[in-house]
This record gives sequence, C-alpha cells and structure tokens, in this order.
Amino acid sequence: MERIGIIGVGEIGRAIVEGLCDGVEEPPEVFLSPRGAGAAAELSRRHRNVRVCVDNQDVANRSDVVVIAVRPQDRSEALAALRIGGDTVVISLMAGVGIGELRRTLGAVGPLVRAIPVPAVRERGSVTVTHPSHPVADALFDRLGGVLPVADEAAFNVFSALTATVSTHYRFLATLTAWASRQGVPAEDADRYVRGLFQGVGRALDDGASSLEQLAKEHETPKGNNERIRTTWFDRSNSDALTRALDGLLADLK
Repeated sequence: MERIGIIGVGEIGRAIVEGLCDGVEEPPEVFLSPRGAGAAAELSRRHRNVRVCVDNQDVANRSDVVVIAVRPQDRSEALAALRIGGDTVVISLMAGVGIGELRRTLGAVGPLVRAIPVPAVRERGSVTVTHPSHPVADALFDRLGGVLPVADEAAFNVFSALTATVSTHYRFLATLTAWASRQGVPAEDADRYVRGLFQGVGRALDDGASSLEQLAKEHETPKGNNERIRTTWFDRSNSDALTRALDGLLADLK
C-alpha cells in the first residue's frame, strides 16, 4: 500500500486527503503532521487509513511520498532539522519557493517536485500543475483530477500567478450580489441567482473545442447588455491593471 505523508494540514492538505480517500475502495495510507491539529484529528476519525504523527520527522520516516503544504513564511520552522531519505519523493506546494532553495533547506538528495493543487482536488475535479515531471507525483495528482507537467520553473511560476486570481473571482461574484441587494432584491435571492448563473457559465468551459475568446463572443450580442458591461467596465485600463498586477506577482514569484 502507498504511504503518503502531508506536512501542513490546512485547506489544501485537507482537500488532498479527502480527494485520495472519500469514496475510494482502496485508499493509500496517509500520515499527517500535528500541524493543523483539529483538521488532522477530524480526518483520522473519518478515515481508518489516516493517522496523525507525533511530529514532522515521524511523517517523513513513515512515508514514501511527502507533501509539504505549509505556508512559505512558515517553512523555516516547519522544516527545521527535517531529514528525508533519498528514496522519498518530496512534493512542495509552497508558492515562490524554488527547487534549488527547497533542496538547500532540506539538504535533500532525492526527487523534489513542485505542484499547484487547488481545493477542488477534494472532488477530483481540477488539473494540478507540476514541475519537474515525475511519475510518482504525476500519478498522485492524476487521481485527483488530472495533471499538467510543465517544462521549467518559469512556466510553473506563470501558472502559480494565474492561481492567485481565484479569490478575486469570488469577490467579483460577491460584488454582484451586493449590488443587487442595494437595488432592493433580497440578498438570498441575489446569492442564489448569481451562483446558478455562474455555475452554468462554468459548465461551458468543459467544451474544449471553443476558445475562451469564442465563449465570450457566444455569450454576447452586438450592442447587447453583455457587450455593454464588457466594454464599459472591463475596458483597456481595467485589463491593463490586471496585467500589471499579474506581472508584479510573477516578478515576486521568481
């Protein structure tokens, strides 16, 4: 049986465990660090194959694959004095921490892989970017919705920057519902409608034959309401501001 260790049981660590275990007939053995004690304990109660270890070194000692899911700013504390065997595959989820820096921090000699999973891996419904490609890491994320190995860290950082737009999307939807509420629409009705509207829009993304530009055109008519909002709100200055924000983030990630 596979033995997968996770150091840092926050939102992403928890989502990985749930994606690996929920509804799976033969899930892997999963070893969790005590960091995020509440979530780790709850997962171990739900799944007989999940165990909370005494410390991070215990996780590393028991695992064939170690997923590092701590915040980048916490890495010194979390990884201090950690020793990982040369046969263990290490998968880092820490944004902005390159392979070279991670190798120096860990003193590791074995395989190191970076990955960008998102919470939807709990439903096995999202693609995870990895670098470099490694059969063990790629197989793990393939089970969680799909894997997209990229050739170099420069490309990996671009995907990392794209991932940082998710909360902005949710804030956009929250702004729509707040506006509708100010017009006198009950808040719960506005929330229900906006969720349903964009769930439907999201399903259109399954059509890989249509480009995103084509989908945009298909959802508006000349001089129609969609075209009006796109051209008056998401205008050139708005688009340029988003591009500058992404450029700045990418520079920091490098």
